[in-house]
Amino acid sequence: MRLLKRIDYYTLVQFVKLFLATFFVSLFVFLMQFLWKYVDDMVGKGLGIKILSEFFFYAAVSLVPLALPMSIMLASLMTFGNMGEQLELLAMKSAGISLFRIMRALMILMFVAVIGAFFFSNDILPKSQTNMWALLISMRQKSPELEIPSGEFYKGISGYSIYVSQKNDKTQILKHVIVYDFTGGFSNAAVMLADSARLDISSDKKFLVFTLYNGESFENLQQQNTYATASKIPYRRETFKFKQVIIDFNTNFNRFSTSLLKNENVSKNVKELRATIDSLSKQLVIMRKGIKGMYMPERFFGRLTSVHSIPANTTKVTLQHYSTDSLFDKLPESQKKMAVAAALSSLNQTKGEMSFNNIQIKETEDTIRRHAIDLHRKFALSFACLVFFFIGAPLGAIIRKGGFGTPVVLSIFMFIIYYIVDNTGTKMAREGIWPVWEGMWLSSAVLLPIGLFLTYKAVKDSTIMNSDSYSEVFKRGRKAIVQYTKKLINKIRSKRNAI
Repeated sequence: MRLLKRIDYYTLVQFVKLFLATFFVSLFVFLMQFLWKYVDDMVGKGLGIKILSEFFFYAAVSLVPLALPMSIMLASLMTFGNMGEQLELLAMKSAGISLFRIMRALMILMFVAVIGAFFFSNDILPKSQTNMWALLISMRQKSPELEIPSGEFYKGISGYSIYVSQKNDKTQILKHVIVYDFTGGFSNAAVMLADSARLDISSDKKFLVFTLYNGESFENLQQQNTYATASKIPYRRETFKFKQVIIDFNTNFNRFSTSLLKNENVSKNVKELRATIDSLSKQLVIMRKGIKGMYMPERFFGRLTSVHSIPANTTKVTLQHYSTDSLFDKLPESQKKMAVAAALSSLNQTKGEMSFNNIQIKETEDTIRRHAIDLHRKFALSFACLVFFFIGAPLGAIIRKGGFGTPVVLSIFMFIIYYIVDNTGTKMAREGIWPVWEGMWLSSAVLLPIGLFLTYKAVKDSTIMNSDSYSEVFKRGRKAIVQYTKKLINKIRSKRNAI
């Protein structure tokens, strides 16, 4: 009994040490991949260390559910690979301890990790994703740092194109400046030329003060004169020694409010997601019933009932006793035209209503699918931790190699399979090709049989990953082929001799 407790303690210590190391490495790799995707939204914006650190923190927290299964598989594979390489597994099995008994402590830990991962995805992840997307939107909306190059046109200021021939970095004086002002439209552009200029930011960081020295300005006045023709367009020319231009250019970092994202699927837990799906599903049923009501013939029959002596409250069953063609033929020519025009107007109106309702139905279906995807993802990512453990632990016991060589290669290979299958299922579910639950659980359905197969082979002490066994099988197959070829040749020779 004391031996079993020591084995449990030993496996737990070995696994936890490797898990902490692999978890932070995996999280760092995923974080770099995530930041590379959004690097254009951060570079050149003059963001402070505090803002960037906050964004990195929320991004890292949001990537925990993705890094957790990867680190569990890698840590379990390395743990049992090290134990197999050092013949510790062989010694335990020789003492009559089964592989399941060796894995018992880690299996209990994995069930706790699955429950913890679910509560993390349900309670912490929505808050971190809300703050992360709010910061990302704020960074996208922030104006870039003002850095006007020399010798080329700068278009970083909206509505303006600025050319600077030379620039003095010490005095911040710009030489031989050309400014094109397109804020009034391309056909009403204003051009300013100056020998030198200086660009400053106002104290409230909301405006640019462009000070020009010794220059001229040209302005098209077509907008002010409605009687101007294409051949005669008035303009204004001005010579100045000192001129200031105020440009709207807010350089402050305005934080996007997280309250505006409270209705998004990334900001909701399981309870809120289910409530939103239920309410949207009821709305969808009502909208579909509304479209079916647009096909009722009573909508187009009313124009004829007003001409003939047909009661206004005629039911659908009673309308079947009347012939629309015969009623239309009895109308005078003028009323026929009016009836046709009214019918076309009703059809166009109904067509517009149906198009609008179809767009609303499609948007509602997309919203329901997005919420359902996030709902299933909270459970699927947690269950993936258990699946990856039952892939990594038996695989490590089979290959019996530790370290960061073979285990890392196998882990990356398995995770690539998981990533491709999971992205395929998510895309199919998002586009409505598959039901949401099928797309979100596709990766688990593919990898779970692999984990069960590897566990079965590890319990039976299979040599599925032993290269020597495969080389032996290859040698036997080659020997059998050679023997069969020799027998076939001998038969052919004997037949020739008989002939």
